[in-house]
Amino acid sequence: MTQVLYRKYRPKTFAEIEGQEHIVRTLQGALLSGRVGHAYLFCGPRGTGKTTMARLLAKAINCQELNAKRLTLNALEPCNACPSCIAVNVGNSLDLIEIDAASNRGIDEIRNLKDSAMVAAPGAGYKIFIIDEVHMLTPPAFNALLKILEEPPAHVVFVLATTEPHKVIDTILSRVQRFDFKKIGIDGIIGRLKSIARAEKVNIEEPALATLASAASGSLRDAISSLSKLIAYTGLPVQEGSAKITAEDAAEILGVVPLQVHENLIDLIAQKKPQEAIVQISTLFESGVELEHFNKQFVRHLRALLIARIGYVSVAPAVQAMVIDQRGPGGNAALTPEFLIKAINLFVKAGAELKFSPIPQLPLELAILELTKMS
Repeated sequence: MTQVLYRKYRPKTFAEIEGQEHIVRTLQGALLSGRVGHAYLFCGPRGTGKTTMARLLAKAINCQELNAKRLTLNALEPCNACPSCIAVNVGNSLDLIEIDAASNRGIDEIRNLKDSAMVAAPGAGYKIFIIDEVHMLTPPAFNALLKILEEPPAHVVFVLATTEPHKVIDTILSRVQRFDFKKIGIDGIIGRLKSIARAEKVNIEEPALATLASAASGSLRDAISSLSKLIAYTGLPVQEGSAKITAEDAAEILGVVPLQVHENLIDLIAQKKPQEAIVQISTLFESGVELEHFNKQFVRHLRALLIARIGYVSVAPAVQAMVIDQRGPGGNAALTPEFLIKAINLFVKAGAELKFSPIPQLPLELAILELTKMS
């Protein structure tokens, strides 16, 4: 069976981690000084590299080559060649124990973990425990884990991972080093998708990558999973020089409305053509598009257009490129920051009213009419 892309291209070195440089630098500093903590908490949104970072830390701690040369290195990376690194990479390391707290959340599982922690690591190095979704543990299980963290064996390192750190009890939080993972920027996601597509010999257009990255909401894993679905949907990979995967393909597989529809709608509104704009909303509704979902996408498009127009430097260039070209003759000249701010406010209000409206498309129609009646 073919390995899924996000597993196939999971980073094997710290340098390959995207968007978490502040954490990489701190962990490498601890490795370089030999002051690795006994317990860490990795928290942040899904798909941002928490478990991957935990595995890299486990691999680096027990890497034979790295430990032999640590004092002569400026930046630490696992060698991926020694028996310990290879065992972690293929998933059969006896020194690395991973526990999913969502399905192993009781006190008995934590007692078993404690018994295992008391036994020396088979490889004579450190035994590393990764507890994923640690916030799912029951109160008695948390108390049992606390006992281990209070008096941990010298050969044990714990890495707790969670998307909801506020559910972890304070007594646990006080005994771990906490690292907060950030959502990954759109440019970073696009760059990673581009390198994966190149390695897989897949031709894909830049707007399609931007669509995948934008829909992922900062989760690199979600973006890579969407790329996998997109390749399967289009029947590709394709050979060099043949047809590319398009933004329309990406919109179809993600269930989003293509960018051109958003561009056309805002142009019609700016040109004060309410009848045509309302017809487009009606067409979307009749074709089965979920209007609440569409409205959220449209507001995102308006925001991206606004930010690109005012030259806000933190906007991803790929997204900026998709919206900044909306400058054609006629109505596009009316897309001033003031107009876009008004449009955003009206469609945000319409979005809140959609679920209660007796006529599904009415709030969007009213927003269009109010914008096109502006002086």
